[in-house]
Amino acid sequence: MVFAAACSGGQTQDAPEPEAADAQEQQEQSVQSAESSAEEDKMTEMILKINGEEVNVTWEDNDSVRALAELAAGSGLTAETSIYGGFEQVGGLGTALPSSDTQQTAQPGDIMLYSSSNIVVFFGNNSWAYTKLGHIEGKSADELRALLGGETCEITLISN
Repeated sequence: MVFAAACSGGQTQDAPEPEAADAQEQQEQSVQSAESSAEEDKMTEMILKINGEEVNVTWEDNDSVRALAELAAGSGLTAETSIYGGFEQVGGLGTALPSSDTQQTAQPGDIMLYSSSNIVVFFGNNSWAYTKLGHIEGKSADELRALLGGETCEITLISN
């Protein structure tokens, strides 16, 4: 009789099957994507009211908007603005926010940060160095002029 036996000196660990590794990677990417979407949704939950009228805004994804949302969390933030140049309402936020000003031409509906501490809402055009915060959606230039064209406005931001 002959008996044969094979032994291994070390322990081996089964490597995951390639298909299983791909599935795990896809699951991790899905989780990261969901977390990213949740963060984006959180930013878009910031509400903007002009003289008490809520307007739809598409917010930018930048440090300025995140800081503004933090500032507006809880009881909200109100800025008293005044007309400037016949094309914008501008008012102080009471604190400086992170900014990355670039030369750009604002369009009606644009919401900009000026000099780190002023919010500007446009109903006309102007070229200057700003940090873009967002854009009011669903309002024509005439509707924006009617909403923002008075001597003063009350801009309220509320974030959850």
